[in-house]
Amino acid sequence: MAHDGAHHHTDRTTTRPPAPMPHQRPGTRTDGAPAFDLPTWAAAPRPEAEPGVYRLGYRPIDPERAEAAQVAAWPLLLRAGLNAVVGWFAYLYGTQLLMYVLVWFGGQAGIGPLASPSESEAMFTLLVANALVIGVVVKLFGRMGRWPEVWRRYVSPLLSRAVTQEQPAQAEEGVAVAQVAGRLDPWGGLRQGGAAEAAGRLEREAVGDVDYVRIQRAWESAQADPAFVPAFVEQVVARGGAAFAHPSESRELADRGERHDLLLGQVCLGTAQDVPKNPLSHRAAGFALDPALLGTSLLAVGPAGTGKTARLARPVAEALCLQALAGTACVVVVGAADADLGPDAWYDVVIAPGDPASAYGLDLYGAAQDPDEAAARLAEALLPDELTARAENARTALQQVVGPFHAAYARYPGVRELRALLAGEPDVLAALVKALGVAGRLAVFERDLEHRERQRGRADDPGALLADRLALLDRPAFEGAFATDGTGRPPFAMRVLDHPLRVRVKLPERSHPEAARMLSRLVVGQFVQAAGARTDRSLFAGLVVDDASAALDATAVRGVQRMRGANAGVVLLLRTLVDLPEALRAPLFGAVGCRMAFPGIAPWDGRLFSEAWGTHLVQETAVTHTPDTSGGVVRRAGRLGRRALSGTAAQTESVTTRDVERLRWSPSDLAHALPAGHAVVSLTAVSGEQVPPLLVDLRG
Repeated sequence: MAHDGAHHHTDRTTTRPPAPMPHQRPGTRTDGAPAFDLPTWAAAPRPEAEPGVYRLGYRPIDPERAEAAQVAAWPLLLRAGLNAVVGWFAYLYGTQLLMYVLVWFGGQAGIGPLASPSESEAMFTLLVANALVIGVVVKLFGRMGRWPEVWRRYVSPLLSRAVTQEQPAQAEEGVAVAQVAGRLDPWGGLRQGGAAEAAGRLEREAVGDVDYVRIQRAWESAQADPAFVPAFVEQVVARGGAAFAHPSESRELADRGERHDLLLGQVCLGTAQDVPKNPLSHRAAGFALDPALLGTSLLAVGPAGTGKTARLARPVAEALCLQALAGTACVVVVGAADADLGPDAWYDVVIAPGDPASAYGLDLYGAAQDPDEAAARLAEALLPDELTARAENARTALQQVVGPFHAAYARYPGVRELRALLAGEPDVLAALVKALGVAGRLAVFERDLEHRERQRGRADDPGALLADRLALLDRPAFEGAFATDGTGRPPFAMRVLDHPLRVRVKLPERSHPEAARMLSRLVVGQFVQAAGARTDRSLFAGLVVDDASAALDATAVRGVQRMRGANAGVVLLLRTLVDLPEALRAPLFGAVGCRMAFPGIAPWDGRLFSEAWGTHLVQETAVTHTPDTSGGVVRRAGRLGRRALSGTAAQTESVTTRDVERLRWSPSDLAHALPAGHAVVSLTAVSGEQVPPLLVDLRG
């Protein structure tokens, strides 16, 4: 779909600016020309393709042409020329021979005009002979000389360039006629469905790709019930391109930089390389991700500085934010406060524990359906990796205080209150018992409180451990960030994933690293819970974690496996798999459908990728040289003379070709052979389609 630069004409006094690419975002260019051509973009070809191919403007590859294209230019032209010369002589002699045969056959038979040929009859015979010989010559020598490939490579581009230069006005006129005829009318569906007034309103103003997708989605919903069509028309006529806008009223992202096709939900991250290791259908095509791939979740591993954040996390976050503005997705992006995951203006909710200027807090129990579930998830987030063996006791201890508190006060305890209950402070426990009595629930929770009291003071009391861990969140810097009584910042609850929200969680990794680890585990666990528990799954729910080394536990990994059927997915970035407990590495590889290796990964990390990607059959050619002992006396004497003159013995060469199994990518290749700015990625779609590992250039 790329357009050439401006055409220069001697009969025009002005020069037209270059036409914009169909994937460019809305807005105006510096020369004042519109930067987004909606009719062209909406009508641009998007042929069916395998997962991972950026379909906007994609041209499927013909396997026969691809095989011919592997031949270098000079051998191809030389072969075509030799076949043309031989074909010319074959044509000259073949025509004469065939004509004589026809004349002789007609004369011998004594029938028809060939028995005594006149001048016109001889001309007819010559034409027939020429046609037959030309057909045979073109068919035979054209195939051997690969004339169609020469035409495609060299002749056809010259002709098309000449036609383009000679008839630009006719081409422009043709586009205009097509637009008038409705073939490039992006609002044709509205007109045909009885919303002509709305279509006319939209034609009179600049509408971007986000607006177009959002309005089309609203139109599809309105068509489900004809009673909604008048309301649809009314809002579009009143608001134009801002109709059915996102709750934030945003219609575009600031500093948007990637190539997006919102009609398909794709974001183009780079180009699949034209190398034999890549499948033919992907070679030299744009590499893209979309919800159908992200729905199986993606794991990316690579050292710091290899581009995981800039070339993967940020583009995916940008794509999901755009889809949220279009009303098709919601997104939660988790990373350090200084990670480049887009400006705050991209997001509706920015949660920054430790930053006094943060407008939102985090609900520590946000995804839970009941107090026991809330306590279990919080306990798993509070415990460090080395203490996961005590997770069951910790969950029980937390449930024994969270449940009674919720029953007594109709809310969950804050950090300071929870810490006091776990530590067994007498005043707090007495107040809780009194509140339970007033609420009439003391008999229900009395056994839990007694058991908690018996545990207090013991060496193996999990409550003391949890209280110490909660002390990391009970710091002055986090004041009001986790309030549950309405006195702090408005808390964000993860249960609202059925709305097109854009959420950014900034972790205080520099000032409070251990607290940041707990919060990342908590957010990931809450997202997995909330995404799977949604009743309305029409929106794709996406989670992007810039550093997932501390964000995963066994519960989260099991939750990732269940997200394929929930229209949700996660993108997890790791520096090395060694950052994860060994018991989680293989289950995590099995839980995700897309795996991505960046340059410089450790060989032990590459081994897991290599094993997951398996082997494939390749043709291996072995050449064997053996001394030549064949022939009689003369031939042997010749070989002796050759050896005396050249110093080398005559040898015979045998070539053996066989199919052998080889690793698609070996650990050594992944660790040492990947170029900078590239990655190897395998894909699995929600539908089950799989794409073997692709070598992708992510440098734009």
